[in-house]
Order: sequence, then structure tokens, then C-alpha cells
Amino acid sequence: MVRLDDSGDVTKCWLAPDELAAVERAAGATDWEREIAMQLMGRCGLRSDEVPYPCDDGLRWSEDGEIWLFEVRGKNTAGGAPKVRDAWMPEDVEENVRRFSRERGLDATESWVSVSPRSVRRWVEEAAEQVADDRGDDRFREVSSHDLRRSWANHHLVERGVGVREMMSIGGWSSYSAIEPYLNEPTESKIGAAVR
Repeated sequence: MVRLDDSGDVTKCWLAPDELAAVERAAGATDWEREIAMQLMGRCGLRSDEVPYPCDDGLRWSEDGEIWLFEVRGKNTAGGAPKVRDAWMPEDVEENVRRFSRERGLDATESWVSVSPRSVRRWVEEAAEQVADDRGDDRFREVSSHDLRRSWANHHLVERGVGVREMMSIGGWSSYSAIEPYLNEPTESKIGAAVR
């Protein structure tokens, strides 16, 4: 695990991409819809309460950015009513959700994930428990749905060097102070690459 911080009231975990993939696989072994939910949080940066919103109607290809974007309605970190934003979706996740939607016969306005945010959080706990058992690593028992988003943000900001403004836009943060708690120390490989 990249890092686990249990110094506060809530344990925070930052997972490496291969660890996120293990959680996705564990969820997908139970049900494809669960895998989609994990990808929306760990690969697209959604909060658990945002996962039941996206559908085919909100997914679009951006010619200008040459990327997949999808509409999300979620928390407004500046306060007030929920905010609608475009989130980024990696191409392999887009292919997976399109295939899922087609094979499940979903209407274009029907959400890819049809359960409550509470169920989404439970799915993460169950998948993380399975990974803990499979790997013999009890630290995975601490992983929450928010840790998937935290890992996504940290990976892109710290490891890949994506700009803060871009991350704020696709992740739904209104200020630097709202996104800062998601950051973790860079990995040793990132430090090595930076100072060579």
C-alpha cells in the first residue's frame, strides 16, 4: 500500500494503481456492476454518492480534448446545492461501461450503477476484505470508498503531475484547500525520477 495514515479519527489509505485494480477485480468477481462502481471511484474520481448518477446520455467524446467526459451531479465543495460537472473517463473504462450498458440492456437515461451510495460503500468494503484475505494484508480492511477517490487524486496530482486546476475541474473541488487533503507524499520511484 502506498500509504496508510491512521493518526486521526479516520484512517486514510492511498492505494497504488495495481492495488486499485485488485479491488476492481475482487468486486467484479461478485458482479460486473460492482466493478463499474469501483472504476467510477478509483479511475474516474467519483464520490460514492455520485456513483448512481452517470448514464449513457451523459457520456460524450470531446473533440477538443480528445477525451471521454461524462456528466456527474455531486457535492458542491463551496457549499450550496449539488453541482453538475464533466468528469474524465479513461478509454478502457468507457469501453467497459458501454459494453455493460449494452449487455444489460440499459436505457440511455438509466444509471450504470443502480444502488444507493450506502450499498456502493458496502461493495468497496466487501471487495477490500476479499483483497485482504487474498493477499494476507490486513491493511486492506481499512480501505473505504473515499480512499478510492483519494488514491485517484493523489496518483494524478503527485505521480503523474496533472495540473491542480484540471483536477479541480474533473474532480469537483472548488478550491485548493478542498483538494489538498487528498495529496500524499510522492512514491520513491517518483522522487528518484524527479532528482535524476
